[in-house]
Amino acid sequence: MNIGILGLGLIGGSLGYDLRSQGHHVLGVSRRSSTCETAIALGSVDEASVDMSLLAAAEVVFICTPIALIIPQLQQLIHYLPVTTVITDVGSVKTPIVQAIAPLWENFIGGHPMAGTTDSGIEAAQRHLFVGRPYVLTPDSTTPKTAISLVEEIVRSLGANLYYCPPEQHDRAVSLISHLPVMISSSLIATCMGETDHQVLQLAQNLASSGFRDTSRVGGGNPELGVMMAQYNRQALLNSLQQYRQNLDELTHLIEQSDWTALKLKLQSTGKARPKFVE
Repeated sequence: MNIGILGLGLIGGSLGYDLRSQGHHVLGVSRRSSTCETAIALGSVDEASVDMSLLAAAEVVFICTPIALIIPQLQQLIHYLPVTTVITDVGSVKTPIVQAIAPLWENFIGGHPMAGTTDSGIEAAQRHLFVGRPYVLTPDSTTPKTAISLVEEIVRSLGANLYYCPPEQHDRAVSLISHLPVMISSSLIATCMGETDHQVLQLAQNLASSGFRDTSRVGGGNPELGVMMAQYNRQALLNSLQQYRQNLDELTHLIEQSDWTALKLKLQSTGKARPKFVE
């Protein structure tokens, strides 16, 4: 197939690698000509341009721009496409995107690959990024079955694990396991940096190892992405933060009361629950 990718960053570039390896002809569009040149040189796309009209020949288009650009970019893109073109996106928030785009384009299905790194840009793109990773599709009652089947086929070919859910459920779930951790991780780093004794702070920085690395990783990522998570998934994230605050207050109370038995039971409970989320 001719497959279009609008936005040649980490996700778009990685999609390009895998789709080209399967024999698809990949058309890429980026806002910067230098990114287009790099994507071609790296072998992520067959053709690339800053002009959206390049995607007129695509049977499917993946919109891989930052969340804030998905809707305005689609509004420009649809002027170049035949009505049969299937459009999907990779945004980490689904409800506002689906609500805005579904009335504009019949053959649209929201999507979100749960894959990525803290790096960004076409240079960060990698092959097989989606293998074994969750990939969520969020069709609504109006989404044509043909569009669902086509995107499903492509996603399965990437080696991803496919899930379906309504946009609202998706946003509540990712607020818990993706967006909330960014805010918690950021708060952890800020708390450490708030240490006023310079020698203690320096020692903490010298001693930080795998535990701190794991818990702080997402807080050290792209700040613009973190802001967009909060802006576009605001209510779900606020609910998750409130739940987290209640649990943190509970732990604080147990320690204040020296209730080590209850604290141990709490930690045992969370230890048993963790494998349900990660292996």
